[in-house]
Amino acid sequence: MIFETERLIIRRLILEDLDAFHELESNANVLKYATGTPKTFIENKGELNSLILRYYQQKNDFWIYAIIRKIDNQFIGTVALVKDNLDDEIGYRFLEKLWGYGFGTEVCVGLISYCKKIGIKKIVGYVVDKNKASAKILEKNGFTVVKKFISDDLKLPETKYKLYL
Repeated sequence: MIFETERLIIRRLILEDLDAFHELESNANVLKYATGTPKTFIENKGELNSLILRYYQQKNDFWIYAIIRKIDNQFIGTVALVKDNLDDEIGYRFLEKLWGYGFGTEVCVGLISYCKKIGIKKIVGYVVDKNKASAKILEKNGFTVVKKFISDDLKLPETKYKLYL
């Protein structure tokens, strides 16, 4: 376990997460403001294997973990801690059927505590401006706007947020 919150456990991904991971990564609505491109089962299997192998790399700067709901031990999403040039970036995504239950806010609070615990001094998050729910989560957790720009990948207005820990 990496960390836990009241309702969630954050742990390393495992091969048994494949079906739920595929459900997450093949949903166009989930990916609309992230990569924009749903992946096939075979692509997601390869991606999951790649993410698991990263745990064993010495200079890994791209950590993706599973979000597990405590009540039923179900995979409900992923959380990211990524070194982005000089910044430590956080991110998260959830199965669409679980949007609106407060899990985003809960995992963000947990991520902030975890980052403080491991000695990170500042974290950032990037949110496509149309993704009002994600922007609201960061803002209510004390993140401030750093800059607004058009994203290179999605070509959409995006905002970079930062939080000093």
